[in-house]
Amino acid sequence: MDEPIGIAAHQISCQRGGRTVFSRLGFALAPGEALFVSGPNGAGKTSLLRLIAGLLPLAAGRFSVTGPDADTPLPEHCHYIGHASAVKNALSVRENLAFWAEYLGSDTATTDDALEAFGLGPIADLPAALLSAGQKRKLGLSRLFVASRPVWLLDEPSVSLDAASVKLLDRAITQHIKGGGIAVVASHTPLKVKFAHQLPLGAERAA
Repeated sequence: MDEPIGIAAHQISCQRGGRTVFSRLGFALAPGEALFVSGPNGAGKTSLLRLIAGLLPLAAGRFSVTGPDADTPLPEHCHYIGHASAVKNALSVRENLAFWAEYLGSDTATTDDALEAFGLGPIADLPAALLSAGQKRKLGLSRLFVASRPVWLLDEPSVSLDAASVKLLDRAITQHIKGGGIAVVASHTPLKVKFAHQLPLGAERAA
């Protein structure tokens, strides 16, 4: 992994379609810590992850990075796995991972380790178009292993996974934070990961 970093959100606000989703939100995560983001649909869980990833603009506030790579923009430290698995159906499982390795600036040799992370080795040469929803989800999550990034942003990562694969996901996140990484996980489904922090969203809307 890259050198461990810390991240923080300072009084951040999010607006979508002219509506304030949340405002004046703050948190701080040290190396080796994980944040569990919960809340009803529309509370801003996905929006928060996309803000951290640099895929949405902040309406107010700022993010900061601490550590040896503090000058590197936060999005460059992040792996973002959203609702969509970002799978190219025309490519094989192995080719999908090789594409992401090259795109993320990593050695394509990392694809072998990535294939094993969720047990995709036996179907490595199968076209992605033939995969089940659960297999596509595992392929999307396997991107986490083709290039090292200290911050994992995971949006409903257990969707479509069977019980055995959820255990692999729990183990992967746990190993990442034990190694000094950071994970921000938005989910309706509890995971067995030991989250250092909890962030419930949507309280303003419910009040």
